Amino acid sequence: MQKIYLFGLNHRTASVEVREKFALTNFNPLKEGLISQDGPITEALVLSTCNRVEILCVGSAAQEDVENKVLNTWAGFCAADINLLKKNMYFYQDLGAVEHLFTVASSLDSMVLGEPQILGQLKDAYRKAVKEQTVKVIINRLLHKSFSVAKRVCTETAVAANAVSISYAAVELAKRIFGDLSKHRAMLVGAGEMAELAAIHLLNSGVQEILVVNRTLERAQELACKFQGKAACLDDLQDNLLTVDIVISSTGAPSTIIQARDLKKILKKRKHRPIFFIDIAVPRDIDPDVNLLDNVYLYDIDDLKEVVEENLANRKAEAEKARMIIKQEVDKFAQWLKSLDLNPTIVDLLAKGETIAQRELKRTLRGLKQDVDEKTYLAMETLAQSLVKKLYHEPIMFLKRRTREEENAQKFIDLTRRMFNLDNEHIPENAHKDRKR
Repeated sequence: MQKIYLFGLNHRTASVEVREKFALTNFNPLKEGLISQDGPITEALVLSTCNRVEILCVGSAAQEDVENKVLNTWAGFCAADINLLKKNMYFYQDLGAVEHLFTVASSLDSMVLGEPQILGQLKDAYRKAVKEQTVKVIINRLLHKSFSVAKRVCTETAVAANAVSISYAAVELAKRIFGDLSKHRAMLVGAGEMAELAAIHLLNSGVQEILVVNRTLERAQELACKFQGKAACLDDLQDNLLTVDIVISSTGAPSTIIQARDLKKILKKRKHRPIFFIDIAVPRDIDPDVNLLDNVYLYDIDDLKEVVEENLANRKAEAEKARMIIKQEVDKFAQWLKSLDLNPTIVDLLAKGETIAQRELKRTLRGLKQDVDEKTYLAMETLAQSLVKKLYHEPIMFLKRRTREEENAQKFIDLTRRMFNLDNEHIPENAHKDRKR
């Protein structure tokens, strides 16, 4: 019987130095011998990100054999101490591995709860495994199920809602004030990492244009070029305040660079159009007194931290709902795993045929618009059931032959379950529109 194993280390179990040492970038399970002709592992997928390194694999050998194979290959590829790997590693088996993978895909195991990047990273890892032909029936199904579970968690809970980073929270506040950002210009004062992150969020939110103002014009131009924006020197800051609506400031200046008295004059020239300031610098870049002016909205980093902490608390509450969904989906996957034996699939196939036969019999009798005697009814019922059994006879014999001929005929059993939809899954009409013709 095939078993599912998951070996890994992440930001909770291992320091960044250890994670770097055991990173599996460019690891190919076939080339590195993790999967071999007569080896204990038949399928494998590797997920290697800055916060986690995990090997998901399937095999029918004893757990000890699988574990030795995985850890020796992993430590050997990294030329690192296997005991250090064991000390920092976690391990899950069968449904424990399934639940962990669903949890990771749904971003409940991420450093920032609800962050969306991990799902994309998992999809990339799966695409790589498919390309390298290291996954088969079980991991194929498990990964597709992980993606659908993540989608369900995202749709039915608010675990990914609301900003939990300072730069993202800043842009979310801007959207609350202006609504549609596509008609507004934004100015970044300072060209550091926080400014760059804010620029990404602003562009994703559809802001019309980004202007980067910095003490060093060259650095401003470099950042502006990334976002097809414009650049200016810090000396031109006040002139540019006339034309922008959103200002995110994050310089390393030792004292404030935007004063209330100067802004009062600028507001008159702007004809008092609203202007929104986000000051994420410490020490602060913007005089707190600007908040006393009409049509000026100022938030500093403490205001944003409160927003972030409140949002994070909301996400944690939603995570409990998400875990309930994952439990339900793990149970469904367990049923599917059991169905990969031949007999349950034959039973399900015949039961489905029986249901169809009874349904069509009742429909036919309704169409006759008159009662039939018992003998006629039994004859019609026998005919319907006989047609179903004869129709399913050849597929069932095929499955029995392939099970005898091959030690592992799961791919045929899985195909049969999907062809006849024996698991009663909802399949949209456009489910395969992206498949290659």
